Amino acid sequence: MGFKGKVAMITGASVGIGRATALCFAERGAHLVLLDLNGEGLEKVRAETAAYGADVQIYACDVSDEAQVIRSVAEALAHFGRIDILVNNAGVWRGAKLFGEFTSAEWQRFLNINVMGTVHCTNAALPGMVARGWGRIINVGSVAGVYGNRKMVPYSASKGAVIAMTKALAKEVADKGVTVNCVSPGTVNSSADDDPYAAEVYEDESKAPCYMKRRGSDMENADLICYLASEGAAYLSGQNIQIDGCRRKI
Repeated sequence: MGFKGKVAMITGASVGIGRATALCFAERGAHLVLLDLNGEGLEKVRAETAAYGADVQIYACDVSDEAQVIRSVAEALAHFGRIDILVNNAGVWRGAKLFGEFTSAEWQRFLNINVMGTVHCTNAALPGMVARGWGRIINVGSVAGVYGNRKMVPYSASKGAVIAMTKALAKEVADKGVTVNCVSPGTVNSSADDDPYAAEVYEDESKAPCYMKRRGSDMENADLICYLASEGAAYLSGQNIQIDGCRRKI
């Protein structure tokens, strides 16, 4: 599963699944376009990924701001001439309250970042993929967008929208060499530096949200994302793949 000569753009790339995905692609030969609000975090990831010989361009960018996205992608295209793979990972999720306690501004933030951020980045990268007749778009959803999480209605709604967008867009570009898929993680903890697959085990089984009784790792999610970008997944499109340890429907 190699990506030599390919350029992968990853949003929310400074931590967690985004960082792990950047490492996964770099290790397999891809060059990188990394976007995140956290410029300092991006510098650290650039240093990590550059160790694999990747050409890594970083952009401190708020994906909810269309102008910032357009500017960042234009600079990346000027440097590389192409974006072959787009991973829409940037998102917000924190905030557990009952439905009526969320303000309109809070709702707007979830929608602006999780939904419109995905829209802006896809609008910027997709035309080039279609023109070249090859592209991979992988959106990061959530099991919350499948089941709906109590006290997380805006987040659940936004991720449900991302999943629906994935399925609809895939149908529009299926005959143009572009695949569009979604990865929906369950509970994830960041991988330890010395063990990229480290995952916390639930000591109290009754509190485990999945039958595997552990959290997933960000690198496990990254491996799935990289697979969906590979030639091995060329016949997969319009799918939402839950990577959740056989989650209980809660």
